[in-house]
Amino acid sequence: MASQLNTSVPTRPPGGKNSTAEKLLVAASELMIERASIEVSLSDIAQKSGVNAALVKYHFGNKDGLLLALLARDAATEMSQLEYLISQQISPTAKLKLHIGGIIRAYYQFPYMNRLIHYLLHESSTEAADEVSKFFVAPLLEFQRRLLAEGIKAGEFRNIDPVMFYTSLVGACDHLFFGRHAMSRATGVGPVTDEVCREYIKHMEALICGGMLNGKGAAGG
Repeated sequence: MASQLNTSVPTRPPGGKNSTAEKLLVAASELMIERASIEVSLSDIAQKSGVNAALVKYHFGNKDGLLLALLARDAATEMSQLEYLISQQISPTAKLKLHIGGIIRAYYQFPYMNRLIHYLLHESSTEAADEVSKFFVAPLLEFQRRLLAEGIKAGEFRNIDPVMFYTSLVGACDHLFFGRHAMSRATGVGPVTDEVCREYIKHMEALICGGMLNGKGAAGG
């Protein structure tokens, strides 16, 4: 199965929004959100999209190729915003807060994203893992490295390891969405809503900035 994986998936499928490939991606995304799971079958995706399941192989190679393309599509917009953010003429602290909010909102918009990342990095093929590292993990880590360096140079941040920062922020998103089911059983909390998302952004801004700022950056947000 891995040998058939299409690892040259573009961040946007050919043909625009009305293409067969796009219909399959939209259907897969909607099903995963509806079911709060990435365990959806090709027949379910085909039925929802109105497209023959055999066309998955034509466009994506196999189901894992479709999942890879879906993650690439969803990550593309978020990655494109990173360069824009780093270039803005605002303080590193303000950029940090915008980045925290942006990451959390991305996971809210695509609540299956982290499960897809886990699956493609650890349970699919080596080729898929390499692709996810290229279009998601590496660019995000590089952006955060640049942002942290900028904040340290400006005297706003204490010295923070980029890998630990990545782990803290992405891990926080992971547990809010991926661990919500377990928390609902233990505490009775409901689903992640717009209000929960907004409150979590405020919480993470206070938590992360409170641990990172050296005092000079407090006025820069």
